[in-house]
Amino acid sequence: MNVLVSDPGRPRLTWYGDDGERVELSGAVLANWVNKTTNLLVEEFDAGAGRRILIDLVPHWRSAVWVLGALRCGATAVLAGPGGRTPDGHDPDVTITTRPAAHTGDVVAVALPALARRFDGDLPPGTIDAASAVMTYADTVGWAPATDPGEPAIVAPAATAPVQGVLFGDLFGWASGAEPRGRVLLDGRAPLVETLRSMLGAWSAGGSVVLTSAATATALAGDPARLTRLVAQEGVTVTPSGR
Repeated sequence: MNVLVSDPGRPRLTWYGDDGERVELSGAVLANWVNKTTNLLVEEFDAGAGRRILIDLVPHWRSAVWVLGALRCGATAVLAGPGGRTPDGHDPDVTITTRPAAHTGDVVAVALPALARRFDGDLPPGTIDAASAVMTYADTVGWAPATDPGEPAIVAPAATAPVQGVLFGDLFGWASGAEPRGRVLLDGRAPLVETLRSMLGAWSAGGSVVLTSAATATALAGDPARLTRLVAQEGVTVTPSGR
């Protein structure tokens, strides 16, 4: 988090969603979102070391916020596999999802559109609506458990094995070198774990990221002129094809 607020007014995460949606988060604004979600996770669910938070979300600026919130309080961010299941078969303590009806237990329903003020749909009893709840929490973390270097930070599906993971003590080593310093364009069609690794790598090197939705990434791949305009407009220095 320190790296995000070292230059608080600088853009750190810019999102290009469907239907022309663009959201830009400075370091300070991103930190505020992470702090709010951390407070919710700690106060509502006693999140901390040994607690597993299932992230059933596509690559998106909101998924980045929820993962960072889980990491901030020392909990394990478990990235959902096919069908929204945990990749290692163990039940989560809390689920963060756009599909609340598909999960049981403690669930937080996330609306992805930037201007959403409530979840668009019926919520199962006891489900927390993130669109309205997150904004009620403080912009600074009142208290959060310390992270344990020996605890898993991220657990995720892997292409070559049932599951992959990284410990808190190895987190920055895992991310370092993932992206060079600069303004990095990320393809939203990539697995969430790779998107997160690239984000953490860029931020740890003092850089920033531009993340596109899967549909926008597909459109850009088929329209080189549009891609060129976006790269110029955002000051992108690293593109997916330039890795």
